[in-house]
Amino acid sequence: MAMSVIDDYLKSVDEPQKSALEHVRSVIKDACPDATDVISYAMPGFKYKGKYLITFAAFKDHMSIFPGSSPVEEMKDELKDFKQSKGTIQFTIEHPLPDTIIQRLVKIRMDDIDQT
Repeated sequence: MAMSVIDDYLKSVDEPQKSALEHVRSVIKDACPDATDVISYAMPGFKYKGKYLITFAAFKDHMSIFPGSSPVEEMKDELKDFKQSKGTIQFTIEHPLPDTIIQRLVKIRMDDIDQT
C-alpha cells in the first residue's frame, strides 16, 4: 500500500497520540470508505466527493477532531463531556471520543455534502 499524506503526518506524532489518531483515521475511513486523504491547514483529514469532510490533529496536551460547526452543533448534547469550540472537539488519551460519536460526526458531514 502506498504511503499517504496522512501517513507522512503521523510519522511526526509521538505515541500514544499516534496510535489514537490512527484509530480515529480508521473509524473515519470505515464510516466513509469513499473518502480521500488530504492535508488541510497542516492537518490530516479527508475529503468526500471533493469537499471537506473532517480533519484531526495532535497537540501538546490533547488531540482534536474538526468536523465543522454543523455536526458539533447537532451533537452538542452527546459532546457535553468534551471541550469544544465552533467546529472543533478536543479529546485526550484518557478521555477518547467514542467510535460511535466519530461515526455519527462523519455521517452528518456526509449528509451535509450530499445535500449541496
